[in-house]
Formats: sequence, C-alpha cells, structure tokens
Amino acid sequence: MNIFQYPVQAEWAVLQQRAAQQQIQDVEQRVQQIFEDVRQRGDAALLDYARQFDGADLSAGLRVGPEELAAAAAQVPAELQTAIRQAHANILRFHKAQIPQEERVETMPGVTCWRRAVPVQRVGLYIPGGTAPLFSTLLMLGVPARLAGCPEIVLCTPPQKDGSVNPIILFTAQLLGITTIVKAGGAQAVAALSGGTDSVPAVDKIFGPGNRYVTAAKQLATRYGVAIDMPAGPSEVLVIADESATPAFVAADLLSQAEHGPDSQVILLSDSLSMLEQTKAEVERQLRELPRAEVAAQALTESRAILLRTPEEMLYFSNQYAPEHLILAVRNPEQLAEGVTNAGSVFLGHLTPEAVGDYASGTNHTLPTNGYARNYSGVSLDSFLKKITFQRLTPEGLLNVGPVVETMAEAEGLRAHARAVTLRLEVLAGGEE
Repeated sequence: MNIFQYPVQAEWAVLQQRAAQQQIQDVEQRVQQIFEDVRQRGDAALLDYARQFDGADLSAGLRVGPEELAAAAAQVPAELQTAIRQAHANILRFHKAQIPQEERVETMPGVTCWRRAVPVQRVGLYIPGGTAPLFSTLLMLGVPARLAGCPEIVLCTPPQKDGSVNPIILFTAQLLGITTIVKAGGAQAVAALSGGTDSVPAVDKIFGPGNRYVTAAKQLATRYGVAIDMPAGPSEVLVIADESATPAFVAADLLSQAEHGPDSQVILLSDSLSMLEQTKAEVERQLRELPRAEVAAQALTESRAILLRTPEEMLYFSNQYAPEHLILAVRNPEQLAEGVTNAGSVFLGHLTPEAVGDYASGTNHTLPTNGYARNYSGVSLDSFLKKITFQRLTPEGLLNVGPVVETMAEAEGLRAHARAVTLRLEVLAGGEE
C-alpha cells in the first residue's frame, strides 16, 4: 500500500480515481457481438459459449433438472447448510420489515389517492460461478424477490467443467424455492435473459454482479427495454480509522475486499500515521496467509493509505469518493455516521467487519460501486416492486378539483385536458352522474 501524507484537496481527485477499466471499447464491441449471436442462434449460441468459456459440454440441456437440484443438499456440509439457513433467516427478517403499507390519502374532500406496490413480473438473477461461486448473492437477490411476490424468477449461473452447477448454489436456490435454473454465464447469460431463448425465459429486470463483460451486457440490455438493478463495477471499500482502531482488524477488512478480484479497490484514511504504518505491515503479513493472495495482491496495487488531519476531513473525502462499503473504525462511529451522505452500506465500530454485511447480518450486499452511491441505493425489497398510483373522485371531488385543473390546463394551452373536466362538470351541473 502506498501512503500519502496530508494531500491538498486539489490532489484528492487523483486519489479518488477508480482502477481504470482497460479496453472498454473492445469489451463493449465484444458484448454487442455476443448479444447479436444469442438473439440470432438462441440456445445453440449458449451451448457454444459454454464450451468456449466454461469448458463444459451441455448437450444434455441448459436447464438444471429436478434430480440434479434434489441431489445438491447431500453435497453441502451440514455446518454450511446451517449457516446458510441462519443467513437466510436474518436477510428475510430485515427485508420483511420493508414491506410497504398501502395508505389512502384524501387530498381534498372527495379526491382520494393511493399507491400500490406490485411485483416485477419476471426477474432474472445472475449469480457468478468460477473461482468464487457467490451463493451469498443468491440469498441477497432471491429473498427480496420472493418477498415481493415476483411470479417468475429465472436464475442464470455458469456451469462447472463437468456440466454441473455448484451444489451450494443449487442448495441455496432450493431453499429459496427457485426452480428455473439455467447453466449460462457471462454476457451470454444476460443476452439470453434480455431476449429469451428456447431454454431461457425473457425477463423484465436483471439483477446481479459480474465482471466487466457482465456489467457491459447489463447496460446493453437496457437498450432492449430490460431494466437492471444498478450500474455495477469492481467491489470496493473505504475504511476510516483513528488511533483507537486495531491494525489487524483494519488490515483484515481491506484484504477481505481485495480478495474479491484483481480490479477491487481498497482505501484507508486515518489521522494517525502510526495507524497507517501498522496497518500496512499487517496487510503484508496477512496477505501471505490467504489462498487468494495473488488476486488480493493485484488489487492492492491500486490501494491507497491516506493521512488526513481530522475526522471531518476524512468524512468529506469519503463522501466525495462515495464508496460501496464504508467502515467507520473510530472511537465514536455513531457521531461520525451522522455526516455520511454517499455510501452503499456503512459498518460502525471496531466489531463490525464488512464481511458480516456480505453474508449474514441481514442487510443487502448488492450495492452501487464506482461512485454510483451518490445517486443509487443498494438492492432492497423496493428493487423488485413497482409502485402504481390510483385515484378516484366523487362528485364532490370533481367539483372541488375540477376548476383547478381547468385553469391550469388552459394556461398551458392544453384545451382537451380542460374539456375532459368541463364536460363532466356540466353533467354534474345538470343533475346527472
């Protein structure tokens, strides 16, 4: 980690830059080609990409069958099953509290308005496989999708080389009651979800993280009328630590983010040079013990440890950066948290590692990255709901609000709008309903 001491604000923008996405134009062009191929050849294209990218022969079919799904639990250790069930319960409890209540409001006598939450009818969940199959993400997406009442949930996840799907992902899907599971990964899975194939139902909204190809594919899907959860890029964490923090804890938090992928980014802010130096030493020591040390080491090449003068200055830097994850490893975290305006999820105090939010505290870990925390929220129950407004007028209501509408419509030159009200008022004036 490189340590920067008291940089002036004019230098902050450089320190706040995310790792550059290499060959963005090439990625977009390749994703466009994949989209066109999947739309033209459907399942045949998906089978070819499975052989090319996953080394898997899926000639027996793209869908996970009932037997493969039922056999998954036997392959998952009992201890892990118990952990997943507990995480499921916590996530369910937190998201259940988000269920909206329908309220009717009489804005003026005889004018009643209300809003009703309706589930997105068809949702696609993309769950990465590869070296780190993210069954935890399936919980984060599947729980609110189920709570929202989405009638159709389609899960896409890459196959293993033998053509099977990771049994932990299948166990989690079974726990969630998800049975439409497709062996497809990468941009091709997103393309299939956006347009549909013989094996993959088309959906209305796509959720889930992925590499730069998946991210580009999700953004391309929006051009075909399919919504996405949010723009998402490499994972990131920013830690604010004062002299009360434990360097070993802080180092572990930084490494837990760095091991996600080589393009992950970690930033450490402190008003104590000793804390920065001790944490840097701890990072180097703990890194050697990690199975994914090579991945984390690549991510750390873009890491920064920055010495600033005060907690307020550190918070100002963080709000400008807008991190996906923000850890407040300080003496009075609640006080500092009051000033947080831009962050995906915040972890307060020395005993609240970001890892608990990734897995089991209950909050959702599907969060905005790359500065999008300035204008996006993380996934929640609302992400799977649409809000439709309703209104109904009684004769008294039309008499009350009608003249207001007539006046405003005439002022905007929209005569038909005014007439739609006037005709009804004339009928009421004649004693008819």
